[in-house]
Amino acid sequence: MKNIYVIGVGLIGGSLALDFKKLDKDICVYGIDHNNTHLDEAITLNVIDKKAELEDIKNADLVILSIPVDASVTMITDVLDQISDNTLVIDVGSTKRDICKATENHPNRRNFLAMHPIAGTEFSGPKAAIHGLFQNKTNIICEVEETAFTLQETALKMFSQIGMRIRYMNPKAHDKHIAYVSHLSHISSFMLGKTVIEKEKNERDIFDMAGSGFASTVRLAKSSPEMWTPIFKQNKENVIETLEEYIVNLTHFKELMKADNFEAIFNDMKNTNHIKDILKGIA
Repeated sequence: MKNIYVIGVGLIGGSLALDFKKLDKDICVYGIDHNNTHLDEAITLNVIDKKAELEDIKNADLVILSIPVDASVTMITDVLDQISDNTLVIDVGSTKRDICKATENHPNRRNFLAMHPIAGTEFSGPKAAIHGLFQNKTNIICEVEETAFTLQETALKMFSQIGMRIRYMNPKAHDKHIAYVSHLSHISSFMLGKTVIEKEKNERDIFDMAGSGFASTVRLAKSSPEMWTPIFKQNKENVIETLEEYIVNLTHFKELMKADNFEAIFNDMKNTNHIKDILKGIA
């Protein structure tokens, strides 16, 4: 894979570019982005080597589609229309059902690998791209059987070389599970930040009194609304289901507080401490 085209040069696309470039000095990474400033920054930071246009992907060995999920669903057919027979196309979106549905009858479906690397930060744009982002991170691959075997082999080798762990899942299951472990946490962070901003009108008070617990809890509220609004829209049914269950637990906690039932509160928190065993080893 010598010619890699990244559509959307941000955190995930840029970090993949950086890691893949380290695998082979002859790899050339081309950036495609509607924001020309992003492309200039990416070149300055050596995330990409050259700028390109969408029609240039006919020369690609690998195309990384790393744009908001609503745009990915719209663009994926155009990308598949223009590639060569041996090109691999991957997308990195946080929802998988819609994009798999959009590609299911395309003549070049065999060239597409639907994936979701579970890695990232709250930052965006080319400056957010970092080496080693995917080391020991899980990469969920959906409908692998629909991708040509030789392209599967090539992709899995590259993923392994940059430290990814692979898990296979169908798109429907992926979207349901990711609503709980990712999408709900982002909503919680955004709404906690919203609550504090609305009630604490003095920004200096927030800054002076915010401890590490608050900072870590609202970290995800720094994430891009341009990226996350389409994710919530695409995964609306699953997100609403998780929110309903979350609200039940919040309401239950509030009622225990009203009833001065702190023994029950203690037991709930003690039982929830088991999460540290489940997440052991995750930074």
